[in-house]
Amino acid sequence: MLPAGVDGEGWSAWPAPAKLNLSLRIVGRRADGYHLLQTVFRLLDWGDTVYLRARGDGRIVRVAGPDNLSADDDLSVRAARALQAASGCALGADIALDKRIPQGGGLGGGSSDAATVLRALNLLWGCALDEQCLARIGLALGADVPVFVHGRDALAEGVGEQLTPLVLPPAWYVVIWPGVAVPTAALFRAPELTRDAAPETIARLSCGAVCSNAFEPVVRSRYPAVAAALDWLGGLSAARLSGSGACIFAELADRASAERIARACPAPWKAWVAAGAERSPLLAALEDFGKVRSVG
Repeated sequence: MLPAGVDGEGWSAWPAPAKLNLSLRIVGRRADGYHLLQTVFRLLDWGDTVYLRARGDGRIVRVAGPDNLSADDDLSVRAARALQAASGCALGADIALDKRIPQGGGLGGGSSDAATVLRALNLLWGCALDEQCLARIGLALGADVPVFVHGRDALAEGVGEQLTPLVLPPAWYVVIWPGVAVPTAALFRAPELTRDAAPETIARLSCGAVCSNAFEPVVRSRYPAVAAALDWLGGLSAARLSGSGACIFAELADRASAERIARACPAPWKAWVAAGAERSPLLAALEDFGKVRSVG
């Protein structure tokens, strides 16, 4: 079902995949307060859908999006405006979001929406900015945006801008949302957060030898619903927190095992099953659109 307001001609649909943090370590803090991370990003074949339509009047209009988030605060709108400013493009866009990724879930929904807007509008508007330029624009919007712009599994270091592509083995995931939102900024300010973990090697991080998440003890103590979900899923498989939460996940060898756990998920929690995507579905959509346009 299309979001309200997505009717008429000129609309195109673009995937905005969710991500998991297979591990997350905080290895230091800069003088400006930003935290230095080591985290393994795993893209999924499931997420939001962003609908876009170019406008000739230069306006950026959010036709549909989360009711609890103003258009000015929406990263998808901010991404479109940032691309206008960087490219000098005089065109505008209508934006509609079909949100499946929970807000405050640690799955990168807002960042992925922003990256999809950057990459798709760059094509629709004919800006011809390269991937690195789009990633720099994205970094100003949020530390997770560049990995979605590049669209590949990666180790992220620094504040999230130093990306090393990884080839991760195929896997299925059950992802559970325990019905709460966890604000990332508050977690980074938590006095009990461990900020001095020893850096790990790329080899150990990429092979799955390190699966810890620095935020998990903090989230467990502050959010009983997340703690309960971790305990429940932990009784069936190895449970992990994604990002700063609230979503948790388990990695399974096959789809059937993931679906079996998802079916058993207690109400009112929600569960999804998704496969790891070495390459973002957004990249395939961009290529397909380009082929159609060149033939036309």
